[in-house]
Amino acid sequence: METPAPQPSTWQRSTTRRFFCWLFSWRTLRRGLVALACVATLVALFYAVEDWRGKRAWEKFKREWEAKGFSFDRASVIPPPVPADQNFALTPIVASSYAQHLDENARKLHPWNTNVVNRLRMPRVLSGDKEPDGIGNWQKSIPSNLKPWQQYYRALAEKTNAFPVPAQPQTPAADVMLALSKYDPAIEELRQASRLPYSRFPLEYDKENPAALSMSHLATLKECALALQLRAIAELQTGQSDKALEDVKLMLRLADSIRTEPILVSHLVRIAILRLALQPIWEGLAEHRWSDAQLAELDRNLAGLDFVADYRLAIRGEVVLLQGLFDYLRRHPEELPYWCQPEDAPRSGLGRFLFRLIPSGWFYQNQLRYSRAGAEFYLPLADVNRGIISPAANRRAEVALKADIKRPSLYNLFERMLLPAPGRLVTRFANAQAYVALARVAIALERYRLAHGEYPETLDALVPQFIAKLPRDVINGQPLKYRRTNDGRFVLYSVGWNETDDGGWVAVTKNGHVDWENGDWVWQYPAK
Repeated sequence: METPAPQPSTWQRSTTRRFFCWLFSWRTLRRGLVALACVATLVALFYAVEDWRGKRAWEKFKREWEAKGFSFDRASVIPPPVPADQNFALTPIVASSYAQHLDENARKLHPWNTNVVNRLRMPRVLSGDKEPDGIGNWQKSIPSNLKPWQQYYRALAEKTNAFPVPAQPQTPAADVMLALSKYDPAIEELRQASRLPYSRFPLEYDKENPAALSMSHLATLKECALALQLRAIAELQTGQSDKALEDVKLMLRLADSIRTEPILVSHLVRIAILRLALQPIWEGLAEHRWSDAQLAELDRNLAGLDFVADYRLAIRGEVVLLQGLFDYLRRHPEELPYWCQPEDAPRSGLGRFLFRLIPSGWFYQNQLRYSRAGAEFYLPLADVNRGIISPAANRRAEVALKADIKRPSLYNLFERMLLPAPGRLVTRFANAQAYVALARVAIALERYRLAHGEYPETLDALVPQFIAKLPRDVINGQPLKYRRTNDGRFVLYSVGWNETDDGGWVAVTKNGHVDWENGDWVWQYPAK
């Protein structure tokens, strides 16, 4: 027999009735509406104050820097249009590096054009394979040994015909040249295209979200430069310095093709390609394989490189183009969790709702902090007029930046996320410019040796016959260090990032890489 459920007492029923009568009474409802209005007013006031404070602070900062001549207008950093029929970047072979994603008017393709074959892709090894050892390291005075590359291509031929090999082994350099001959038609077409005077890739500079710019061409340009480097080294070792020169010039043209892009990663790729090109230049100098005419042509190709000015362009571009990102997120705060993801990436409904609650003033505050860091801490590191990148200025900038972001807040979120330590960035530009200067002086020294049978006692002897003007050390503006060695060679160097003359010592990290922050930046050849 079931026990009947307990029934509420008269007192309980009375209390419940009184509670609901109170809850739904006009007096309670009126008080609730007043309270709700007060909360809504406080919320509205909070948003109004935050939006006003943020916008006012940003506009004040912007006026101050525009008065100093800094333009935040996107058009001030975008490279001007060039004639299409004279544009290296629009030639069929170069366009194949991005034509899957973009058309020639920089509009993203939906869906991708899968019929395009990227003919600038010239991998030196099969996908998934580890590259053989053997490429030298000019920073540590190590020449290339192509024997491991010969062994790789011959072993690969037993499994696939991806790279041609001769029936019988030749010299390592000859076998490498034959393996890379599969790219000869594409390289020759690229060489013809490189003669065009201008280069402007069709990037979506007017894109609402600049963080979603497609930069697919950069990786391909570097991969092409890697193939050209290996070819040039092999050509030098087979005595074909004329072909090696053409390949080195083509590498430098690839780097130059993205010089006007106001985007930091573009210039980091340029620096990477330059370092690749300097290996065959160095090896040809070390083995005396370049003629005087070839040396003069190499110098002409290097003379126009100015990574001090390029650093300022890259930083200005980052600051100016990222204004569009802040504008975009201010209009679409729900996109904050996805701003660096593809446009068609999945979005969370809850996340989008929550991020819509962010006051627009917070984006203005982040815009201010990010832009101020770029303008005050990063730009001054490069003195274009003197051609100097100062480590001392960098140390001051790093101290100031650390103090600026020491305490995390909602106002410095982007400053903390997007800005690397100044030294990690500017050192690459300083090092690149230093090695351009060292390479040019080394070329002049080799031209002097060809004319006189030995290297000069001082660098002053090179001017003006072998070089119009001696480059200065990018670190301090002083003359580069130079001395002849007992084996008839020389040591040429910059004092490097530590600003100390270490006598031409190259610092190496525990994992065997050159330590760019210690020791000198040196150009020398293996002892005889």
